[in-house]
Amino acid sequence: MASPKKDDGQKTFAWEGKDKHGKIVRGELRAATETVVRTTLRRQGILVSKVKKMGATGGGTVTDKDITLFTRQLATMMKSGVPLLQAFDIVGKGASNAAVGKLLSDIKTDVETGSALNQAFRKYPLYFDQLYCNLVEAGEQAGILDSLLDRLAIYKEKTQAIIGKIKSALFYPISVLVVAFIVTAVIMIFVVPQFKDIFSNFGAELPGPTLVVIGISDYFTKYWYIVFGSAFGGVYSFLYTWKRSVTMQIFMDKLALKLPVFGSVIRKATIARWTRTLSTMFAAGVPLVEALDSVGGASGNYVYREATKQIKAEISTGSSLTVAMQNADVFPSMVIQMVAIGEESGQLDAMTGKVADFFEAEVDDAVDALSSLMEPIIMVVLGILIGGIIVAMYLPIFKMGAVV
Repeated sequence: MASPKKDDGQKTFAWEGKDKHGKIVRGELRAATETVVRTTLRRQGILVSKVKKMGATGGGTVTDKDITLFTRQLATMMKSGVPLLQAFDIVGKGASNAAVGKLLSDIKTDVETGSALNQAFRKYPLYFDQLYCNLVEAGEQAGILDSLLDRLAIYKEKTQAIIGKIKSALFYPISVLVVAFIVTAVIMIFVVPQFKDIFSNFGAELPGPTLVVIGISDYFTKYWYIVFGSAFGGVYSFLYTWKRSVTMQIFMDKLALKLPVFGSVIRKATIARWTRTLSTMFAAGVPLVEALDSVGGASGNYVYREATKQIKAEISTGSSLTVAMQNADVFPSMVIQMVAIGEESGQLDAMTGKVADFFEAEVDDAVDALSSLMEPIIMVVLGILIGGIIVAMYLPIFKMGAVV
């Protein structure tokens, strides 16, 4: 990992102007002052119209989606015969996210000064992981960088798609539960106390369910800051710990695979990413043992990461991939059989690619089925929750009507 750059007193400025041919051009430049920017660009024959100092973040953040799009654009241009540096220039200027443009500009500068492309990428491990850099290095060494970038783009696009599917499957029920909590809290704090004032003049004993709801409402009204503070503080603490605690991450990865309904989808998504990564690495000519270093991390789950380490150790001592995967005991028999066929036929990359295709399709179908299943379940839960409160509040009125 590259060491952080020292503050040289320079700032990043975004500029816009016209070149010698009257064409509008824009870009970024690091300089001490705006005057230096204007002077530098004027010497290059550019008539500057706008110069704006950019924030420390470079105008935004670089997401994995940005890297995926950049990879696809770079692969397309290189396959079309556009030189590497020119391709970087075109993609960088066309980026809507200023942070992406700055990142690509810095990488282009490294390449211009003699660095290999994979070495330039390795300076930014936050955006380009080991798998990405290894594939680029393999492409550079074999002289097939355009083909490897195309494979890499396909890999990242499919990975992005499957992650998006999982997120969409989890987002819907979580968002509904959050809304249900807020609605329930509003009813308890503002609506139920109004009924309580009305019931206080009845002079009769209230039904049990009504007393329970009123008791909960009293607690909400008196300690609302504790209720909301505990809820949001608990969620924040959980996410904070999950992000920074390895122990928590391991626990959650194991738990995720055991969840009812969702566990099966997560396992299929993990296997899809595992086999897709192995297929991409092996097709690029990366030796199997070296490829497994990236495969385990790309799976995104601790259980499969540890299983991959075990598989790698067994292969290093002479075992076949099929036997090692059987011993790991985390893969379905269908996956192991396909891998066995791939090893026997010498088409391991093609077979693991087919496995990835199959499980990606399975995830798509499972998410669609989950969406259809979750809607009635959520409706029932909300109906019981909100309906139960309403019925409890109207029971005394029904009782009074019966007496009259």
